[in-house]
Amino acid sequence: MAVEEQMPETQAAPVAAPPLVKPATGFRKWLAIGTGVGIEIDGADLRILIARVRPGGVTVLATHRIERFIERPASEWGTDLLAFLRKYRVARTPVSVLLPRQEVIVRQLAMPGVDKKDLEAAVTFQIDSLHPYPEDTVAFTWAQLPAGTTVLVGIARREYVENLANLFTEAGLLIAGFTFSAAALYSAARILVAPPPAFVAAGPVADQLEIYGESPTRPVFSGVFETSNWDRAHRFARSELRIEEGEAVRLADLMAAPRSAPAHFNLEVNAQCLAAAIAGACPRLALPANLLPVDRRSQTSRLIYIPTLILTVLLLVITIVLWLQPSHEDKKYLAQLNSEVRTLERQAVKASQLDRDAQKALAKIAVLDRHRRRSQADADALRELTNVLQPPVWLNLLQITRIDAIMNGEAEQAAPLLKVIDESPIFKDSAFSQSMTRIGGATAESFIIRTQREGPGTGLEQGEQR
Repeated sequence: MAVEEQMPETQAAPVAAPPLVKPATGFRKWLAIGTGVGIEIDGADLRILIARVRPGGVTVLATHRIERFIERPASEWGTDLLAFLRKYRVARTPVSVLLPRQEVIVRQLAMPGVDKKDLEAAVTFQIDSLHPYPEDTVAFTWAQLPAGTTVLVGIARREYVENLANLFTEAGLLIAGFTFSAAALYSAARILVAPPPAFVAAGPVADQLEIYGESPTRPVFSGVFETSNWDRAHRFARSELRIEEGEAVRLADLMAAPRSAPAHFNLEVNAQCLAAAIAGACPRLALPANLLPVDRRSQTSRLIYIPTLILTVLLLVITIVLWLQPSHEDKKYLAQLNSEVRTLERQAVKASQLDRDAQKALAKIAVLDRHRRRSQADADALRELTNVLQPPVWLNLLQITRIDAIMNGEAEQAAPLLKVIDESPIFKDSAFSQSMTRIGGATAESFIIRTQREGPGTGLEQGEQR
């Protein structure tokens, strides 16, 4: 059974801003633009809230409630929920699901001196010591708090997370992520508003009482207590946060109060669902604490930001043009400077051309010099072969090129000639081009040897192109 908890927006009355928080200032406020759908798992029911966030404030468009969703087929209540979302044109908006507080273990880790790139490995290394479940049976997420070196960690049973993900997927919903109350409240308390440095807030969660607080000593405190133990829970929270005695405030007072909401909207009851919707509407301004596996997350299309981006760029261009607009005298002086610059540029181009011509001339001189040395190198190669190939070795043919030499001749034993030639400083890698053959009465062997030239004058010096 589904119960819609909303009335037309026109029947709503603006709600005064709570005294706990102050309006945010700075450029970050103007980035708070988006529409979010928050779903809170309230026992056996689902509480749904649609919120529109703008720099001027938050508007609660509608609320809805799905009863006994676990007991009913997902297709049944999913059809009802999708019809509600389509009514407000957010059916394709990925929803942010707030897991029950009792299903999530919230921890804080102090990471002083740990580089940002090493945080993930450091948190993963300590996860097994932060929960009582068997090893490798949990899903966890973490987010570094903006101030200080503290990391907020959320841990839940992996089976529970996967079952919920399958259930919402079967219902046809697009899921942006699974978050938890501490991350949602921390984020919502900094979108459009600025929280005080230290406080304790309380609010109802199902049949229990949730305590949330912050202080300079402990950036975040989150706990669930029995409703009857309010005084004890209050004292315990203040002790953990090192806060002096004082009255606790509502969880609803941590966020920007809605400018308008349905007539029967209860801010205190829907505080955490509203926090999830606000954080989902502005994901870039919220803590990236998401227990849903990355491959199962749905992302909002970035096309919706194109009109805003175009208008922002146009406004920036107009501002720059007005700021840089010179006076008449400035234009005249600038024109004279540009004329002088063009004159100097022409002279610089000519000087660069002369440098290039000089480099080309030097390159040509170097080539001619190498050609001059080639004749001497060829003569040295011929002399070296004459010295190393002593009689009775003799050659029928000798062909010398820039890179090698080919010898066709006869010797009593041709095989040792390869080693003799390679021992020369100007030859290397000698090899027979074909098999040796015996000549006449087998007193001599015919050979063809090819050897590589090396050293100055061979035509293979660095920079020469062949």
